[in-house]
Amino acid sequence: MKKKLISLICCLTLVILPAASFTGCKSDAQSDDTLIVLNYGKYIEADVLKQFEKDTGIKVKYEEYESVEDMYAKYKAGSINYDVICTSDYMIETLRNEGELIPIDYNSLEYYKNIDPEIIEASEAFDPNHKYTVPYFFGTVGILYNTKMVDEETVSSWNCLWDENYKNRVVMINSQRDAFMVPLKMKGYDINTRDKNELDEAFDMLCSQKGVAYAYLMDETYECMISEDAAMAVCYSGEAAMGMEYNENLAYTVPKEGGNLWIDSWFVPRTCKHYDAAMKWIDYMCQEDAATQNFEYVWYATPNLTVAQNEDEETLADETVFPTKETLERCDLFKAYDDETLDYTSELWKKLKAY
Repeated sequence: MKKKLISLICCLTLVILPAASFTGCKSDAQSDDTLIVLNYGKYIEADVLKQFEKDTGIKVKYEEYESVEDMYAKYKAGSINYDVICTSDYMIETLRNEGELIPIDYNSLEYYKNIDPEIIEASEAFDPNHKYTVPYFFGTVGILYNTKMVDEETVSSWNCLWDENYKNRVVMINSQRDAFMVPLKMKGYDINTRDKNELDEAFDMLCSQKGVAYAYLMDETYECMISEDAAMAVCYSGEAAMGMEYNENLAYTVPKEGGNLWIDSWFVPRTCKHYDAAMKWIDYMCQEDAATQNFEYVWYATPNLTVAQNEDEETLADETVFPTKETLERCDLFKAYDDETLDYTSELWKKLKAY
């Protein structure tokens, strides 16, 4: 397999390059050759960022966040006028409902044609009229496990995460919606439920599981699994693929109850001051070379159809990276909560983390 090894610790070095002129939305306080990007941590190949700056003359201020809720807090703080952001489906829906999104000029995107129409169609769940988003990566939430410590049958159900035999060897995902998804799926409830009784049940289950859990982690999950400090971990499929590259004892599965299908997309927020530069950024991420480099760095399923031209059959057949139709049928997209449910679940999350 021709997968490239990825560094366990990555730092993005931002290089200031000669400026180019753009005529998008801007303020007097900012020049036309600047772009402020907000993205998940470890979610772009550093060379792609540098090459974008070199090719366009646009200086990028690149900011990272860990969880969807962290992104929302950063954005809502209002201290930075972000020009383009990448985040997940339900949070995009939330921001759309709040009137925080600016329509994308798809006619200016030369490489949007590279994006899989099926993923664009799936995006209707949070962008009904295809006005605001361009898909970047997609994948599932499941269990990454060490085959020396755990057998395949054990991880066929989410209930393995409560097994006292694995006390202090279970990593939970440090994401509010994804963590609650696990007990909701176990109980057969809708992962988008607004029923407080069902949410309370999920909360109680997560509290009872705290004694088994080793830690709640996000970006550090695959490193923990590579070093075999844990036997199993709830994580995103891309993290699982990264871990499996470094430790041949690791495997990934989406339990029989199903999981979360997520789609991360680029969008332009209302704070944008450099619209034309934002369009150039989004279009650049759709180019074949950039999309391939990002895919071989991140190892999440890419909606960019041109990437397949650069990958071998083994990579394309990897079900951890590219989930099967059967797996996807057992997974659901998150929907945005109303304010009341969001406040309620946020309070439950705070209580859980302090438990």
